[in-house]
Amino acid sequence: MKIILRTDVSRLGRTGEVKEVSPGYGRNFLLPRGLAIEATPSAMKWWEKGKEKRAKLMERRVLQARELATKITGTTLSFARQAGAEGKLFGSVGRSDIVKSLKTCGFSVDKGVVALDAAIKKTGEYEIELKLQPEVLAKIKVSVVARE
Repeated sequence: MKIILRTDVSRLGRTGEVKEVSPGYGRNFLLPRGLAIEATPSAMKWWEKGKEKRAKLMERRVLQARELATKITGTTLSFARQAGAEGKLFGSVGRSDIVKSLKTCGFSVDKGVVALDAAIKKTGEYEIELKLQPEVLAKIKVSVVARE
């Protein structure tokens, strides 16, 4: 099944690319969520008409992401959590905690931007990467300390 991506989809492609995917993935995941449209001849013509407009919009988004990256890089977030004797937390620090903390610092980012494989479950200092755009990355420091 041929599709046109309407948004960036990780491990598949970027906005505007025409991709060949399995029919189940296209019909059950991409199309219902509005991530892609089926690549019919009329859809291809319609997509080509708006190509310049989308390119300018994407350029503006990348510029905004770069500005945010310069402001947010070097930010240090601190979390105090209850922990055991060896520094193991009785909970965790996850993506949503990082996003909430960034929001209190004045930075508005989506939860999907935080590149965190698993929640932080030990005290210490961590360097977390934020993928604001596929080519725009920012690094922040997260400090987790034991609450007394």
